[in-house]
Amino acid sequence: MDLGLSGKVVIVTGGSGGIGQGLLLAFAREGAHVISASRDAATGKGIVRLAEERQLAGTIVPVATDVTDQASVDAMLATTHERFGPVDVLINNAGGVWRQSAFEDLDAETRRWEIALNIDGVVNTTLAVAPDLLSRGKGSVINISSNSSLLGEAAYNVVHYGSAKGFVNSFSKTLAWEWGPKGVRVNSIAPGWIVPHRNDDVAPGSFWNRLAFGTPEGMQQALDAGQLPNMSQVPIKRLGRPEDIANLALFLASDVSSYITGQLISVSGGVYMP
Repeated sequence: MDLGLSGKVVIVTGGSGGIGQGLLLAFAREGAHVISASRDAATGKGIVRLAEERQLAGTIVPVATDVTDQASVDAMLATTHERFGPVDVLINNAGGVWRQSAFEDLDAETRRWEIALNIDGVVNTTLAVAPDLLSRGKGSVINISSNSSLLGEAAYNVVHYGSAKGFVNSFSKTLAWEWGPKGVRVNSIAPGWIVPHRNDDVAPGSFWNRLAFGTPEGMQQALDAGQLPNMSQVPIKRLGRPEDIANLALFLASDVSSYITGQLISVSGGVYMP
């Protein structure tokens, strides 16, 4: 199916992570002009080379961006306008956990970091693209939330992070109600455990490297050996991959989903079923 995304201008924040890379490559495959807004521009350049090797129809342009800094976001948007024109799709993918701990051990640094990235970053970028979307009366905003905002067990030792993603859920729904009559749709995706195909696919600052979760390759080996914890709770017996998020984002970005707004969809193999 042709989703009609060729030539669309798409901003993806957090493009250097595993889900981010999946988003960048998927939209480039559809022929979109994609801005990778990430603090790690070096990883973004590697993804550009990968897209060129695959001869994808679209364009990926990495722009070093700190979404917690409004001035940095505004500079990224200016680059977007200069290269491609007004924005059609915003995917707020940047987010993350600073550190794991019991809630009673939560420290001020963790709180500030997680609020700045998971909440302020989403607000900053959405405010920045609002004139592009509202002035033309069309467009799509897709906010990447987390199953940690939906399931208590998914937020074990990351209660504050899960709660910050709860803001993203409410923000998406309330903004969808306000912007729907103005022609702009807002939806959110809540990933479960999404695993890159290779550890080399993620940036050095990714939680895969910071929080010692193991490697993507190791998780696949554990699954194959029947030793991956909690897999018994997942109805679909495989690892979630970045393309699972990207495929839904493509749909929500396109006019094929033009009657869908304000929705929260979990991509988690059925772990969360509302």
